[in-house]
This record gives sequence, structure tokens and C-alpha cells, in this order.
Amino acid sequence: MKIVIDEEKCVAAGQCVGAAGEVFDQRDEDGIVVLLNPSPPAELADDVRRAAAVCPALAIVIEE
Repeated sequence: MKIVIDEEKCVAAGQCVGAAGEVFDQRDEDGIVVLLNPSPPAELADDVRRAAAVCPALAIVIEE
């Protein structure tokens, strides 16, 4: 699993952090998503998929 973030689409809603805080964070200055781990371990796959699904801007792309 590889994660790609489109920062231009991100609306700083923070849903990704709530779903997968081990993989996503937000910048302090504007709340835009920060990818902590672009290739997370398999045990986080469900959380990452949930984060992508709840992103209101569809800024998270998962490459399997």
C-alpha cells in the first residue's frame, strides 16, 4: 500500500487524523494534511482506507 496526498485538494477537515493518526497529521499553520508514513504497515490498512473514504475533499489516494 502506498499513499499519495493531494495537498491542493485538502480542506483541513482533519477526518484523516481521526481515522488514522499513526499515518496522518495536520500542519499547525493551516491544518493541511501531513503524511507521516507513505507506506504504512498492513495492520494499518483498514484505518488508512477509512481515512481515504471519510476525506471530504478526496485528497487521499491509495495505491495497492
